[in-house]
Amino acid sequence: MNADARRWAIMPVLALGVALIIVDSTIVNVALPRIVPDLHMNIAGAEWINSAYSLVFAALLVAVGAIADRVGRRRIFMIGVVVFALASLYAGAATSGTMMISARMLQGVGGAMILPTSLSLVNANFRGRERAIAFGIWGSVIAGAAALGPLLGGWLTTDYTWRAIFLLNLPVSAAILVFAYLLVPESRDQTAEGLKDIPGVLLVSFGFAALVFGLIEGQRYGWWHAKATFSIGGWEWPLPGSPVPWAFALAAILLTSFVLRLVDRTRRGLPALIDLSLFAIRSFRWGGLTILIVSLGEFGLVFVIPLFLQNVLGLSPLVTGAALLPLALGAFAAGGLAAPISLRIGGVWTVRVGMLLETIGIAAFAFVVAAPMSAWRFVIPLAVYGVGVGLATAQLTNVALAEIPRDRSGQASGIQSTLRQVGSALGTAILGTALSIAITSHTTSGLEGAGLPHIKAASVADAVQSSAGTALPGLRAAPSTAALSRVLDTSFADATRTVGIIAAAFVLAGLVTSLLIPRSVDVADGTAPEPGTETAA
Repeated sequence: MNADARRWAIMPVLALGVALIIVDSTIVNVALPRIVPDLHMNIAGAEWINSAYSLVFAALLVAVGAIADRVGRRRIFMIGVVVFALASLYAGAATSGTMMISARMLQGVGGAMILPTSLSLVNANFRGRERAIAFGIWGSVIAGAAALGPLLGGWLTTDYTWRAIFLLNLPVSAAILVFAYLLVPESRDQTAEGLKDIPGVLLVSFGFAALVFGLIEGQRYGWWHAKATFSIGGWEWPLPGSPVPWAFALAAILLTSFVLRLVDRTRRGLPALIDLSLFAIRSFRWGGLTILIVSLGEFGLVFVIPLFLQNVLGLSPLVTGAALLPLALGAFAAGGLAAPISLRIGGVWTVRVGMLLETIGIAAFAFVVAAPMSAWRFVIPLAVYGVGVGLATAQLTNVALAEIPRDRSGQASGIQSTLRQVGSALGTAILGTALSIAITSHTTSGLEGAGLPHIKAASVADAVQSSAGTALPGLRAAPSTAALSRVLDTSFADATRTVGIIAAAFVLAGLVTSLLIPRSVDVADGTAPEPGTETAA
């Protein structure tokens, strides 16, 4: 095998590793209506199944990138695959919500090892036009895998069991390990200092954890006054009011402390978790902010759509996955075309066109959602959305890292991946909270308009909200609420529309931010600064 062929042989291995962890961020969505009742969970627990994964993922990415630069990116990649496989086995055997959420957190640890190392390995092995194509493959895998997850999850949940969506990761992980050992060359930065800022890791990790906790649990425990008692084991919340504002205050303190510590250590020349000098590069700075904002809307919406399709339209998990297939096909097709398109109009404009199509697709989805309706009405909006995701995701990473030297690719890849996962975690929390508030508001007002007393209307609304909509089939069948099924379905559809509008607004904000990315990164051959002390084994 010649050098070029060997270099390109690593792409299927890295792509499969990325697909493994990205699929797992969305594959559970169509299975949630089965997982939630089986494990006796509520809507907050359902949100934590996704957010726990994304949160741990995000908290560790920068640290992992710094470690991988020093000890070897392939080595960390392979260790991550092992951790992910073991966590998947644990999730497949879960018998409670606590087990499931803890398993998802462990999967997040493995995912945090896989994503930045795969990205830095691409950055280290490809230059010029080849790198644009390689990033196009990497990005389209992310976009397509996120959309393909619901179809795969629907098939496994319908024909087998929701546990199969986790157990499938075991043979896939084994194949990745074998081919990574045989085909992927090791690379590292001999001058990297590795992880020397443990307090920084703790500050940012617990800061994001407190922030996401507040966003997810606000509807349950109250945004200010306590609506329910927060307890863990035998310990109960001792302070006045709801724990949510305290969580927000803790997040503000920890994250502010992290930033101040980062600035101080950088000023004194001490090792810091994040190399602030990277943000002096305009393409990295504005590209990273765009990634963060867009991720708020992209992945959170995929959490909401399956709940509507199954609970309101009554689709099976398999049919739900099929209904989302236009999104996957659009993303895969556009991802493959993103590289040649970017060579003609530039990566920055490819990103902007993609985000414009995303905004149009999400807004169109919000416009057509109704109850009752045919799922076929979602085909065109989701396809347009998928094409936009494919174009934007495939090239946004390339644009953000275009001017990063190879010897700093691990650090930069970790930061960029962190921003994407923080956006995903916060997006799921924000849109999940918006869905909860909208369900309560629309359902209560709708039932009161149908003549139900306020207390009864609020009770039914709480049942729909707390179950993430899985109570709707039972309410339709119950004699006391069967006549109100149209109102209940319409209220959930209205809540879903609200979430769609918010998601579209996030992506549109990302499009506006992308206007600050300089066109200077759109050189014909995609050349970035020359490598420093990069070595390959």
